Amino acid sequence: MKMSIGLVAVVAVLATPLVGAAQDAELSANVGVVSEYFYRGIFQKGSSASAGLDLAVGNVYLGTWAADVGDGNEVDLYAGFGTEVEDFSVSVGGTAYLYTGDFDQTYLEGNLNAGYKAISAEFSYGRHDLVQAVPADPENETYWFLSATVEEAGLYATFGTFGKAFDGEYYEAGYTLSVGDLDLSAAWIFSTEDLVGANDHTLVFGISHTFGIDID
Repeated sequence: MKMSIGLVAVVAVLATPLVGAAQDAELSANVGVVSEYFYRGIFQKGSSASAGLDLAVGNVYLGTWAADVGDGNEVDLYAGFGTEVEDFSVSVGGTAYLYTGDFDQTYLEGNLNAGYKAISAEFSYGRHDLVQAVPADPENETYWFLSATVEEAGLYATFGTFGKAFDGEYYEAGYTLSVGDLDLSAAWIFSTEDLVGANDHTLVFGISHTFGIDID
């Protein structure tokens, strides 16, 4: 898989002033592979590899993540601010989903996340650039996404639903187990007909590794 090294480098360059300004900066990287790549209940590609880079400086975070989608790569850029007060957590930020090939067009989102103990929720509002028959005449479509997740001791269950330009919902349940330095995962995903064209059940397996990078 060809990863977007240039975009990862851009994130690293932009992050340098933040790293120098704060001693509590944490930089980490991740790599992984899944038997089938699903995002929000929508199939993207079978057997996909991915890699990412994340920087956290105090309550501020930013990063990039890339995955093989067959016709090029998906490259995500994201940043935001998050905080925790006892058992409560909240974050607000933005995400850009970019594509190096013809797999899809750009998505731009504002993201709001909140959690209490084992329960978390996400609300995202975005715009999708749909290129029509004439590439010079794009149509911008807005959509929203809402999800709720319950997670405990590696087990999790998620419900997600779309509105406006997109429609449909999905259910996901899975388990993640750490074995040495590796995270092993298995998940069952059910997507409704409105979302993917037909009611669909899928079992997905994955393996990933996350490691810290010394920035002292």
